[in-house]
Amino acid sequence: MSSPTHPRHRLDDVIHQPVRFSVVALLAASSEAEFGFVRDTVEVSDSVLSKQVAVLEQAGYVAVRKGYVGKRPGTWLRLTDEGRSSFADHLGTLRTIAAGPAPGS
Repeated sequence: MSSPTHPRHRLDDVIHQPVRFSVVALLAASSEAEFGFVRDTVEVSDSVLSKQVAVLEQAGYVAVRKGYVGKRPGTWLRLTDEGRSSFADHLGTLRTIAAGPAPGS
């Protein structure tokens, strides 16, 4: 059997999951975002976001920073360079799939 040629084989399985895709897309539009803002924008619970961020962090796509605002603890998320690159590749692959086969294929 020859190697797979359909573009779907180039999709990033880490990013492709809907919640992770939404998180990465949100983070791609900013330099950093507060955990609660991401949670509310993506419309998930704290625990769901935490689990998905852990997967993205383990893949090297998201960096997590913890700190304080006054005396209140906070968590901020940012897309790493690797995450930005992987997201751009993933979007390019989705566009290729959406465009359909080349004429004459």
